[in-house]
Amino acid sequence: MNLLVLLAIVLLIIAGHQLLKVIELSRGLKKSKEWTVNDNDNDMMGKAMIVFMVLFFAFFFWQIERWIDRTLPPASSVHGEKIDALWDANMYLISFVFLLTNALLFYFAYKYRGKKGRQVAYLAHNNKLEMIWTVVPAVVLAFVIIFGLKYWNEITDEADPKNKVTIELYAKQFDWTARFAGKDGKLGETDYRQISGSNSVGMDTLDANGYDDIIVKNEIHIPIGKEIEFKMRSRDVIHSAYMPHFRMQMNCVPGMVTSFKFTPTKTTKEMRKDPYVIQLMEGINAKRAEENKEPVEFDYFLLCNKICGVSHYNMQMNVIVETPADYKVWLAKQKSFKSVASK
Repeated sequence: MNLLVLLAIVLLIIAGHQLLKVIELSRGLKKSKEWTVNDNDNDMMGKAMIVFMVLFFAFFFWQIERWIDRTLPPASSVHGEKIDALWDANMYLISFVFLLTNALLFYFAYKYRGKKGRQVAYLAHNNKLEMIWTVVPAVVLAFVIIFGLKYWNEITDEADPKNKVTIELYAKQFDWTARFAGKDGKLGETDYRQISGSNSVGMDTLDANGYDDIIVKNEIHIPIGKEIEFKMRSRDVIHSAYMPHFRMQMNCVPGMVTSFKFTPTKTTKEMRKDPYVIQLMEGINAKRAEENKEPVEFDYFLLCNKICGVSHYNMQMNVIVETPADYKVWLAKQKSFKSVASK
């Protein structure tokens, strides 16, 4: 079989070589040089541009249809809905400009294709055109920037002290540690010089405000309808706290504290019943079944979105959104820093 394949390849190369010789000999029979472009060539290329435009746009819409079910489900936070609305507005705008400009590009290539005797007119400058394509993009970009800044200021502003849950996310290569404010609602001070095996986040052991703080790993719980205020630190390099379903992302920078807040609107149980999520998880579990892996359920999660080292891909934590009552039950089971450190 291998010999036949090799023989077929050799014969194909010989046939191709002979075909090229025929083409080269036929050129000598023409009255004009082969590099001379005539009206038939221009007409054919102009029509080919229209055909290519149709195929190009068809491929564009096919890509949208093919991959739309791989996008994130609707946002599960109050500000996330605004972010999605701004994102959709940008995508519609970009798609409109993309389709319009490319349609004109291909159409002009066809309409103004070369013809014998056609004269070319050159337009060196036009103040009106310059003004239009300067002012219109500036207005559109101003709209995007103004609304983007408005939402940014909202999510980085101080949380409502009467309706908030304060959590610190402590990042290091290659895991997350969460610290919940205790009954006093305040996070204790930290001191990097006190980092040790029993004090992994560097709690200041002299600050009484931190005695009731709760430190958890692997999984955090947050209540629906409350403002979740995150304070973020990093021990080593720049990490990035990323919760895609809540449209949250903030850098964790060594030597400083960054903050972010959002209000979750859907519990984990509600998301698991969402038709879009069900369809998505069916696809994921079908692939896992092919790989002989156990099926998984939907969970919110926290990822690191900065390439922080060799195990960056594995730096994640599950996030469970539940009712305030269930959250209180879970929180009551957690141990305070003082009770753990005293052992």
